[in-house]
Amino acid sequence: MQSCDVVIVGGGIGGSALGASLAELGLSVRLLERETEFVDRVRGEFLAPWGVTESRTLGIYDLLMDAGGHHVTRHIGYDNLLTPAQAEAGTLPLGDLSPGVPGPLCMEHVVMQNALLDNARAHKVDVLRGVSKVTAQPGAEPSVAYTYQGERHSCSCRLIVGADGRSSTVRRQLGLGLKEQPVDHLISGLLVDDAHDWPEDLQAVGRAGDLEYLIFPQGGGKVRLYVDYDLSERGRYTGEKGVCNLLAAFDVDCIPGGRGLANARPIGPCQSYPSQDATLDELSVDGVVLMGDAAGYTDPIVGQGLSVALRDARLIRDALQADSDWSKESFSAYQDERRERVRRIRCIARFAATLFVNCVDDEQRARAFGRIGANSDLGGLLLATFAGPESVPAEVFTEQFHNAIFSP
Repeated sequence: MQSCDVVIVGGGIGGSALGASLAELGLSVRLLERETEFVDRVRGEFLAPWGVTESRTLGIYDLLMDAGGHHVTRHIGYDNLLTPAQAEAGTLPLGDLSPGVPGPLCMEHVVMQNALLDNARAHKVDVLRGVSKVTAQPGAEPSVAYTYQGERHSCSCRLIVGADGRSSTVRRQLGLGLKEQPVDHLISGLLVDDAHDWPEDLQAVGRAGDLEYLIFPQGGGKVRLYVDYDLSERGRYTGEKGVCNLLAAFDVDCIPGGRGLANARPIGPCQSYPSQDATLDELSVDGVVLMGDAAGYTDPIVGQGLSVALRDARLIRDALQADSDWSKESFSAYQDERRERVRRIRCIARFAATLFVNCVDDEQRARAFGRIGANSDLGGLLLATFAGPESVPAEVFTEQFHNAIFSP
């Protein structure tokens, strides 16, 4: 049996960032990744400004920018309820919503994964790809068994980190069950190129026709397009017509430049996934701690998943640095902070889903927009999307606050 200080199961964004950060502390780290080659999963390509701040704290910001990271600096809510001129009059500058951050960072998830995994290797993390049949053994003397290159291996360690995503094998083996929310809407996405008519510094989110759209440029003519729609329309963006239907959704009068997006060249798959969140009561047992989507995930409608994973990495690193025994109690502060952080993000996601997907009545939506316009405090949930869930007062994340926006 081999040994090291930390075994990280999962070499995605959070696992790779944590691995490199722990190696910088002088710890020996082994990272086990199932996939031999990452593929486009049509998600995880928006890093909110507060997540950019986390990337700087972890020392990976410059790496992401060198790999093609692209900042958007303006937000416009083109919408059925507004003329383009009215929408543009409400342009939101995105710079400095987090100190010194020019705006959200957008880039292909696969590119980000490869850059961070290469960075982990450069920091002497022992990265193994193509690993299968992982078995995590918690306790005072944790260990991980796995199959690699056709042979069975075991590695003892002081800590196992489960960073293996929504369907986490580590979480399942620990018997920690997710509390999943019902699915009532879906998100479909597509990456396009040659969309040079769309301003590279501009993201746009709003309701067009009967769905929510999201536009996130990645620079060089690349744009990630999303649509969020009712579950009853589950076949709308699948099959041979899926790409055509998704592109056509942007060819509407309320989105200036939408026709150019509709005529852009698809360069990735068109895939749909549930706009759903899931929570977990316990994130740690003796010898094991969970992070990222393995620790419960947030509704992707507000694009907070990458930022959540990077803060998880930073807090776990800090906990290991602060407490030498690495017991379950070492992660109590991380668990408490994450629980409240995710609760607040769920409130943000509920706000977005209500405003753009579930409010089919334009009169109700117009009333909500009017209330937000008349009382700037009611825009706190939008601000928290960019500046972070701790950036606005706690009362913003209450039922009373939600009702102040959406009640009849």
